Amino acid sequence: MTTSPESPVLSVEALSKSYGSRKVLDAVEFQVGRGERVAVMGPSGSGKSTLLNCLAGLDRPDSGQVRVAGEVITQLEGEALAHMRRRQVSTIFQFFHLLPTLSAFENIELPLQLLGVEKMDRQARVYRLLQAVRLDHRMHAMPDELSGGEMQRVAIARALVHHPDLVLADEPTGNLDSRTGEQILDLLQSLADEFRMALVLVTHSQEATRICHRTLRMMDGRLDESNPP
Repeated sequence: MTTSPESPVLSVEALSKSYGSRKVLDAVEFQVGRGERVAVMGPSGSGKSTLLNCLAGLDRPDSGQVRVAGEVITQLEGEALAHMRRRQVSTIFQFFHLLPTLSAFENIELPLQLLGVEKMDRQARVYRLLQAVRLDHRMHAMPDELSGGEMQRVAIARALVHHPDLVLADEPTGNLDSRTGEQILDLLQSLADEFRMALVLVTHSQEATRICHRTLRMMDGRLDESNPP
């Protein structure tokens, strides 16, 4: 299902989640439009990771719903959920999660293979992203031959190669030095703008919020919105 220009890519409605007696998400609500970048900040234990897992379809809320591109993903199960996640949602992790036996090119290509994209189209799209992240000269390198910043650039290219509606970034600069982290943030901003993807960036870093249009602050499972400083 595609969205109209006025429709949010992501819509979170009264999302609640508890573990035993502890309420981790408490009626969380927000929307993210196409091309919009939103930061989620908060201390450890505030509910950020649980929220991200619910947005990615990795965890189910107790109540409320998550819509991505108009589809209620909290109602999907099994293959339908896996299909939605392969096509419409991508996650960029702090620790890269590259497959160690695949080259940079092959890691980026994998989502397109899973979607059954033809080989010539796959190769063209992967090479285009390698150029965008300035790693075309390292396409044959294995993950253990790449620096932390290079591995994160490969992870970003892999997350964007199939043009998802929603990109979730979980502390994408948390394992990088400050200079490399700034470069990764600039790259995320430019590529999100180019492909007009909605971006939700979970971070402890105030610096990371500079690329976002809005900042949502989590505390005890609730959200407060503020403008980035």
